[in-house]
Amino acid sequence: MSEFLQVVTTIDTQEGAQRIADDLVARLLAACVQIAGPITSTYRWEGSQETTEEWVCTIKTMANSYESVERAIRLIHPYDVPEILATPISAGNPDYLQWLRGQVEGA
Repeated sequence: MSEFLQVVTTIDTQEGAQRIADDLVARLLAACVQIAGPITSTYRWEGSQETTEEWVCTIKTMANSYESVERAIRLIHPYDVPEILATPISAGNPDYLQWLRGQVEGA
């Protein structure tokens, strides 16, 4: 398993996205959180098709911090079932990855 992860979540407001970013970085659970949006998401929820405006948080963290990152997002997130997906980082700029490692507690 990769030592580094990129975690993605979406949320309904820019303020909520910023709250997630601030919390994760302040708690040393993420080295960086990039916020993009608004985006349009179309999905099925409770039997009907929905289209909503959302913001994307792209979180750079360590694999051993994933459970804490997920818990922190769930505490802030207003959705019943928030999108929280982790993708291993298989390669990257060695200097950036070293910086990432140094920013996450317990890395």
